[in-house]
Amino acid sequence: MAQDKLRLGVNIDHVATIRNARGGEHPDPVRAAHAAEAAGADGITAHLREDRRHITDGDIERLMSEIRLPLNLEMAATEEMLAIALRHRPHAACIVPEKREERTTEGGLDAAGQLEVLTPVVGKLSAAGIRVSLFIEAEPQQIEAAIRLGAPVVEFHTGRYAHLAADQRESELKRIADAAALAAKNGIEPHAGHGLTFDNVSPIAAIPQVRELNIGHFLIGEAIFIGLEESVRRMRALMDAAR
Repeated sequence: MAQDKLRLGVNIDHVATIRNARGGEHPDPVRAAHAAEAAGADGITAHLREDRRHITDGDIERLMSEIRLPLNLEMAATEEMLAIALRHRPHAACIVPEKREERTTEGGLDAAGQLEVLTPVVGKLSAAGIRVSLFIEAEPQQIEAAIRLGAPVVEFHTGRYAHLAADQRESELKRIADAAALAAKNGIEPHAGHGLTFDNVSPIAAIPQVRELNIGHFLIGEAIFIGLEESVRRMRALMDAAR
């Protein structure tokens, strides 16, 4: 892989959401992971939630044994999720905030306010050879917390950017770009994700320090109309063109 290539991680959570709405085995999120790989994805992301509303423990087991791409396990900083991560040892673990009542992750992790909770979790994951990422807002105090925690990666929450009208995004885009530059300057690899679509991904993809985008809901939704492989291919092409 070229050193400057922007990686695409495809989040397959909502394939499991559709499966779980009816029960049974279809559609299969592991099959979706294979399709994403065939279309040019560089990794697979899956969020194992406390309530198992989409991805299940069995899905994680199968993903670890059946896919060739690196798995990025999104997880809350709880003893249960830490134990699962340490048992499976995925390539990466992205620590995210989690509320039982939320439909999806609503914002970044307050790493600065949770140093005591996060320090042992980050330490144990890192000691197991798992690359730790913190899903945070693009704010200097959160990057400082990541530095203190020794996290090698941060993923910036792009939801605010994604939900603004196109003519209102400039200041938010600058905030993310400045945060990416600050993270990279301090030896932390910046990633980004949440709410990214064909229409808004290019400016984020063009930020030179950003090394990876994790995209799920839009790609799965678009797959209803054009198929998952074509959905991933189009996103891959837009990202490549932006670089």
